[in-house]
Amino acid sequence: MVDVHALIEDLRAEQEELAGLLAGLSPDDWATRTPAPGWDVTDQVAHLAFFDRAATTALTDEEAFARTLAEAAADPEGFVDSAAAPLATLPPEELLHLWVRSSAALREALAQAPAGTRVPWFGPPMSVASKATARLMETWAHGQDVVDALGTSREPTSRLAHIVHLALRVRPYSHMVRGLPEPPTPVRVELTAPDGGLWRMGPEEAVDVVTGDALEFCLVLTRRRHVADTDLRSRGEAAEEWLLIGQTYAGGPGEGRRPGQFAEAARTDGPS
Repeated sequence: MVDVHALIEDLRAEQEELAGLLAGLSPDDWATRTPAPGWDVTDQVAHLAFFDRAATTALTDEEAFARTLAEAAADPEGFVDSAAAPLATLPPEELLHLWVRSSAALREALAQAPAGTRVPWFGPPMSVASKATARLMETWAHGQDVVDALGTSREPTSRLAHIVHLALRVRPYSHMVRGLPEPPTPVRVELTAPDGGLWRMGPEEAVDVVTGDALEFCLVLTRRRHVADTDLRSRGEAAEEWLLIGQTYAGGPGEGRRPGQFAEAARTDGPS
């Protein structure tokens, strides 16, 4: 059984770590473009604020969230950008405070949700634990965009285990969103954890295996790095395919990252 309250505390830690980084930024930092095409740091935070609020609405007011789903269905290609655009016009300090309040409201809604709640979303409905995990993943992934934009780094934590679990659970979705049949071959992972331990996850009987560093795995499965720029290894065609098309988030796969993109960034003294 998943300890939902411990998971919510991990979500809190992920959100507060990013908020601490953002609190020290200058106005120029907030305007820095990130590896996500067309998005600067402000856009990344506006995205998190909007979808944390949307998740709270999904938990507390299904009728209101149904209207949000209808808006998304009317503009499936542009909704992700347009929905958060008004928030991106706020001054950085105001936007940060809004996101901090929104993330706190989300954690409260998650903690108060009755057992067995199924949370509607832009992809399939999910449990409260899965919703908390998804928001942790989103916070981490968009935080990575901010870190990459600023040319800094952050220490990986054991919270990455949640993202690894999520990647395994939603593997069929990566195929569905591309119009591919559900993968028939199971895959497991054997990953070096941030503390040097080994995380073994996935079906024990699986012959196809992904091995390597947990941080690199999470970067690839959130499509923040191309697998060619990592030391991850795959055994079996299904494992190899997963590293190329896998994603942990709802919606289309987007452009992802090009092979060599961050090596190019280092040579040009800034992210591309």
